[in-house]
Order: sequence, then structure tokens, then C-alpha cells
Amino acid sequence: MYFETHCHYDFKDFDSDRDHLLSTTLPQAGISHMINIGTSLKTSRASVEVASKYAYIYATVGFHPHNAKDMTDDALDELIKMAKDPKVVAIGEVGLDFHYDFSPRDVQRFWFKEQLNLAMDLKLPLVIHSRSAEEETFDILKKSRAGEAVGGVMHCFSSNANYAQKYIDMGWHIGVGGVVTYKNAPDLREVVAITPHNRLLIETDCPYLSPEPNRGKRNDSQNLFHIVDKIAEIWGIPHNEVAKITSDNAKNLFKVD
Repeated sequence: MYFETHCHYDFKDFDSDRDHLLSTTLPQAGISHMINIGTSLKTSRASVEVASKYAYIYATVGFHPHNAKDMTDDALDELIKMAKDPKVVAIGEVGLDFHYDFSPRDVQRFWFKEQLNLAMDLKLPLVIHSRSAEEETFDILKKSRAGEAVGGVMHCFSSNANYAQKYIDMGWHIGVGGVVTYKNAPDLREVVAITPHNRLLIETDCPYLSPEPNRGKRNDSQNLFHIVDKIAEIWGIPHNEVAKITSDNAKNLFKVD
């Protein structure tokens, strides 16, 4: 049984078969729990809505750094209201993205910090996005002490083992997806190797980042099988043991049964 910690089934990529996937295909593939991730007001609302329809699906609410330019005090108030829904288990996806800079960097920084404070006020863990902003993301998280206060996951971790260890020491989990199967990702496999078993989470970030052997195709949570297979190879333990460990980790972090 797999715990999918990061997916986007509200995205248009799944319009043609969403209901069949969520009601039949994924449960039959052994997906026992799933967290649909909010990235804006629209997708946060959609995540809460999809979570309300399926017992095994949960939601997060938050503004992705790409959408930070659209955030307002009113939007923050609405996030607070949505976060009180019992199926909302975290604040996210929040952070910094200096690769695309779809939102001005000062705006990204401001709303990242505001959402960190929101998570700590609500006592909810965080889902962190960081791309081409590793040093600044680390500094903000270190100063906030959010890792110690509420914890969370460094989603789709893309830095090196040195940074991974620093985040682990501050109380964060490491989120690993399909990239771990790519030939050009030795650094991520090293991160998996040094990550304590109780600090690793699995995710697909679907519809993006399909693992080998399905790279380039639309991703979905069935591909957790390939991610777990690679982690099992790196750790030198059975596939089913990795599935159980990462599921237990997610249940503990997000406080779900």
C-alpha cells in the first residue's frame, strides 16, 4: 500500500478520466492515501473539493511561488478558513522559485514567510517548493524554526546530500519522486542513501515527472511503484518494506490514519 504525498488531480490533464482513476484505478493499484496539493485559491478550493469526495484523499491549501503575485490579505483569510476543513492536512505548496521568476522575488519572499507563519499558527505541517533558490530557502526556513515547530516536507527535493542533511537536522522530511529513477540524477540517489528511513516520503507530483520507464508520459500515482523500487534498490531492503516505511512516515507527519 502506497501513500502518495504530492499530486495534482484537479489539473486539466486528468479531465478525461479523473473520476475513474480516483474511484477505481488507483485504489486497485494499492494507493491507500493521497494528498492533493493546493497552489492557488482555485486549486486549493479544488483540492478540498476532491478530498471531500474520496475517503482516502486529503488536501493542502496554499500559494505556490509562481502564484505569489496573485496573493492578497483576503486570499490569506480564505486559506485560513479552508485550512479548518478536517481533510486539510498541511499548508502548501509554498516556497521560492527563482528558476522561472513568474512572481517577483520580493513578493515570493513576503508571502512565503506569511504562509510559514500561518502554518505555525494553525499547527499544520508544510509542503515546501524550492527551485534555484536553495540558499535563500534554507535561510528563511532556518530563521523561522518551522521545521522544529510543525515540520513538513521538502517537496521534490533537488539539492545535494549536504543540504538534505541540514534539512533533516532541522526537522524536515525529504520528498522523493520520479527523478530518482533518471540516469542523470546521481545526487538524488545519494540523498536517498543518506536519508534516515523515518524521514523519507514518496510522491509523484503528477501529472509531471513520470519515472522511468514512463518518462515523458502523463504521470499518475500508479508510478509510485517504480519510485519505491528504486529506493528499495538504494537502501537494500524489500520493496514492500519501503512502501510501509514511507506510508508510516506520511501518516505520522500529516496525522492521518
